[in-house]
Amino acid sequence: MEKTNYTLEWDKVFPKSENVNHKKVTFKNHFGITLVADMYEPKDYKGLLPAIAVCGPFGAVKEQSSGLYAQEMAKRGFLSIAFDPSFTGESGGEVRYMNSPDINVEDFQSAIDFLSNLENVDSEKISIIGICGWGGMALQTACIDTRIKATIVSTMYDMSRVSGNGYFDEEDSEEARYNKRVAINNQRTLDFKNKEFKLGGGVIDPLPEDAMQFVKDYYAYYKTPRGYHKRSLNSNGGWNITAGTSLLNTRLLYYSREIRSAVLIIHGEKAHSYYFGKDAYENMIKDSKYAGNKEFLSIEGASHCDLYDQKEIIPFDKIEEFIRKNIERAE
Repeated sequence: MEKTNYTLEWDKVFPKSENVNHKKVTFKNHFGITLVADMYEPKDYKGLLPAIAVCGPFGAVKEQSSGLYAQEMAKRGFLSIAFDPSFTGESGGEVRYMNSPDINVEDFQSAIDFLSNLENVDSEKISIIGICGWGGMALQTACIDTRIKATIVSTMYDMSRVSGNGYFDEEDSEEARYNKRVAINNQRTLDFKNKEFKLGGGVIDPLPEDAMQFVKDYYAYYKTPRGYHKRSLNSNGGWNITAGTSLLNTRLLYYSREIRSAVLIIHGEKAHSYYFGKDAYENMIKDSKYAGNKEFLSIEGASHCDLYDQKEIIPFDKIEEFIRKNIERAE
């Protein structure tokens, strides 16, 4: 195993529940990278447990939103893991602060490998939850991994779409993409010359007075005690500037109409990212014979970041009901 260092102390941005057991676990993906995860399981249970792998948001760590989701689902009777993606958090991988849609899908698949081989897990009842940019990665994983019985996509970004087209598709032109390619490749030259990778910056700080509302929402989560974490890219220096090379040259969700397993896409009605989830849902069900087990849930009045950690807004009852219905149906 690749050597990793991880803390055993509770350093999450949310309180620990007394109704679950918690421990750190590690597993290796097919690229040889060791992933570190927090495992949450119910205090009391009988028989084999259904399991869930959780990841996201994009640029966050497992001590933030994904851990909150995983712990909440463990309280509801699931064995859950929240993992750090390759190159981030406590997981391995060099160079740090890079991403790749191929490797990140493999991260999800390796989490399913791990869960499928636990003695107290029913390997026929495994689901995944992806938050923000990892919502798109979860949906992309569902396109390839037939072991998944239900996929929950929360406050989704399509990272390939926003990388190639900009926000609200306002940069969807050959010229705009060419200029992005020039900039990212010039940076690659500088990084090689300087023998270091320049960071792009996390959430902007200090916050400009004229910042858009969704930027203020990100600041309120990542830069305040509500969600700040020392290992979070978004809370600190961000991704490497060149980390987006693969996403700029890739399109996710091409095969989403062929997903046979169940998918629930949840989005806040006031989220700036709403169009990502809505369009992904409509594209997934269009002309698809597998549309019957796909759902879109719009949360009235909710913003993008509300679905990160606001437990009174996140529809955990619906998430549990959807997963249980579809893992039983799959038997």
